[in-house]
Amino acid sequence: MESDDAARPAAVNDGAGGGGHPGRARLGMAVYAVIAAVVISLGVVTSVQRAGASTDIRHKATLIAPAAAGGGWDTFMRESQNSMRENELATNIQVLNVPGAAGTIGLTRLAQLDGRADVAMVGGSGLVAGVEQTGSTVKMSDVTPIARVVEEYDVVVVPADSPYENLDQLITAWKADPGEVAFTGGGSFDQLVMAQLAKAAGIAPSDVTYIPKSGGGEVAQALVTGTADAATSGLPDVRDQIEGGRLRALGIAAERPVEGVDIPTLLDEGYDVTLANWRAVFAPPGITDEEAEVIRDTFEESTKTAEWTDAVDRNKWTEVWLDGEEFQEFLRDEEQLVADLYEELEQ
Repeated sequence: MESDDAARPAAVNDGAGGGGHPGRARLGMAVYAVIAAVVISLGVVTSVQRAGASTDIRHKATLIAPAAAGGGWDTFMRESQNSMRENELATNIQVLNVPGAAGTIGLTRLAQLDGRADVAMVGGSGLVAGVEQTGSTVKMSDVTPIARVVEEYDVVVVPADSPYENLDQLITAWKADPGEVAFTGGGSFDQLVMAQLAKAAGIAPSDVTYIPKSGGGEVAQALVTGTADAATSGLPDVRDQIEGGRLRALGIAAERPVEGVDIPTLLDEGYDVTLANWRAVFAPPGITDEEAEVIRDTFEESTKTAEWTDAVDRNKWTEVWLDGEEFQEFLRDEEQLVADLYEELEQ
């Protein structure tokens, strides 16, 4: 399964074969975001208007995935759609894909649907990174946070024949020459996890070599061909390669052991790396507290269905429901964390 396009855009890192330059990447993404917004905006307006306004999300709901079909955000919304439909929690549900600019095109459109209580959008850590990376004028605070729902985790992996048999061996070599041990990953989120690992190991993130790729397949290929020495990558993207014996997992960036996953946490191995690829639901601005509660209840009810339980197992998600002020505080903390990591990368 491919991850969110915000977490996997090669363009974010200039798509170059080397480490890329975060400053140039962010400028390029900002220019792209402006152009894409102009091109996409009219089509999105037409699509949402065609869906028709309604009193709440339980009728003619529009579920926005700010990514192309097949990605992690799209999967989340289509699983939600299926759960709601099969259990009659909502009717006339459409999933609308609004890809571009690391998710910020979709965020911009959501912010423009003021007062629409029949619309919800999925976002997450990749979108927080996208806002920071593109310099988006629309922030997460410009829309209505509903709830965090699930998360998945990055793993640190090396080729099966790598001389690094455990994480400490990799870190020792990395610290000896940060630029010589080349890391790869699927894009911006994976790079942030790599940066957090570097900081935890006492390495300046700006000194490391990072080779961006567009997904788990390319990450695995870079490792087995020797283009890169190690990677931070979403577990769903490389799990088959780990289980098939082509890659060796050295640690997982989770706060606690993940059920059914026999990989030690980076935290247990002595490295404070817990940046998770979480997914949450957001609504347009200008809706009432009561309307927000209906959206929250609809999604919460959907997570209690058999269909959703199957989806969580199939997609290797971890359920982490969080709403209210606690979710808003979490979101603010994540925004600061991501901003700080990008600053470290650019020094």
